[in-house]
Amino acid sequence: MNFSSKLLENAVNEVSQLPGIGRRTALRLVLHLLRRPNEQTHQLASALNEMVDSIKNCKKCHNISDVELCEICASNNRNEEIVCVVEDIRDVMAIESTAQFKGVYHVLGGKISPMEGVGPQNLTIESLVGKAKSGSIKEVIFALSSTMEGDTTNFYIYRQLEGLGVTMSTIARGISVGDELEYADEVTLGRSIINRIPFENSLQN
Repeated sequence: MNFSSKLLENAVNEVSQLPGIGRRTALRLVLHLLRRPNEQTHQLASALNEMVDSIKNCKKCHNISDVELCEICASNNRNEEIVCVVEDIRDVMAIESTAQFKGVYHVLGGKISPMEGVGPQNLTIESLVGKAKSGSIKEVIFALSSTMEGDTTNFYIYRQLEGLGVTMSTIARGISVGDELEYADEVTLGRSIINRIPFENSLQN
């Protein structure tokens, strides 16, 4: 791909690093930005810069937040004794859209995946274990995607929490095996949370 402008080429190279975007798509997006009014493109760049510089992780659940304590953890209407373990903010948003869960979350920041170099030490598992040891939680609900990596992560956490007096359950398999949680429809996901089963039962399947 030959570029008449080094500035254009640099922009395309940066955009093409985004997931699922090749160089041709990146070029189309960059050219679209050039056709937009300068003010709109500057607003986009400003929003991205502000996000990168100012965004935080909630000190309790590790969810993405604008402040130290996210709205869910700060709410007086949530049951802090029930913790739903999810991969990232997309899963929090998916579950929240069902309006069926009134507990709080623990965002791992990924799943155990040796192929991608992600181990337990790269996730927020240690702080979840700390919550369990402190006695502040009574139930942990595993709500990771039903993939090999998700199941591996669930089992690892289960072994870490075993014997700490915490009830462990998993969302019912209304979610098809291999599906990502964020793509499940709200009704199916909501029912999966309501009809959750003891995690030990899932090990027998």
